[in-house]
Amino acid sequence: MLTLKAPAKINLFLNVLGLRDDGFHKIQSLIQKVTLYDILTIKPAEDFILRTDPSISTRQNLVYKAARLLKEICGVRRGAHIYLKKHIPISSGLGGGSSDAAAALSGLNKLWGLNLSKGELHDLALRLGSDVPFFLDGPLAFVEGRGEKITALKMTRQLDILLVKPHITVSTAWAYSELSLQSSGLTKKDKKVDNIEFFIRGLKGTRLQLLKGRAILGSMFNNFSNDLEAPVVRRFPVIADIKKRLLEEGAIFSMMSGSGSTVFGVFSSKEEAYRASLAFKGFWTAMVRTII
Repeated sequence: MLTLKAPAKINLFLNVLGLRDDGFHKIQSLIQKVTLYDILTIKPAEDFILRTDPSISTRQNLVYKAARLLKEICGVRRGAHIYLKKHIPISSGLGGGSSDAAAALSGLNKLWGLNLSKGELHDLALRLGSDVPFFLDGPLAFVEGRGEKITALKMTRQLDILLVKPHITVSTAWAYSELSLQSSGLTKKDKKVDNIEFFIRGLKGTRLQLLKGRAILGSMFNNFSNDLEAPVVRRFPVIADIKKRLLEEGAIFSMMSGSGSTVFGVFSSKEEAYRASLAFKGFWTAMVRTII
């Protein structure tokens, strides 16, 4: 039996550069895993059974799709019983489904003795979704293309994060389509990204080990943005309200993650994050830390 933790993620920035010839959007994103986990328990069996939240259709679940893909590609005749305990909200911009799929690929590769290489798993992961390959790596990476080009990075200190999700769901496909209709919202291909380069240089070196105080930490996030945020906020202004309130409650930086609807705030301590969480009664919240 295998027990696997599938972590959530936040996008520290998300630039959308345009539409590729294959119909996917070309992106740049700095993606960070955080300490909120779905749990997968996988047992060997003759048949295949997936048990999880009944609100999720089994055949649409990425864990089911990952297992089916492995069985088809590798000619596997054995099965597995998988119990998926959800803690990451569905359609939240936190990558729960993609993380679950990556965990299933890794776990079944081991359970079934397939001995697939990391590169082979990455190729399969990309067939399941653009975010899935990242979850085979991490915990922090600069991601480009449609999600297939991954540059692993390392953060030398943990950050305290408060996640806040309103009771709305946002379709990723809808958010990207809305952005495409507003071409001015796309990050220009020739845009200088000095702030990104500064952040990455800091992560590769010792800069974060030396950070003291809010001003210096805040400078690391200077000018970071999420191109999907504007079209989502136009339809769901509560996203902007949450961002504003997080900053009022002491967040150093706040932004929507992925296509939403979760908004995160970066705080200088877990005590500050906890105090801020008290201002969000009626919302789903979680206090997490970045994984290093």
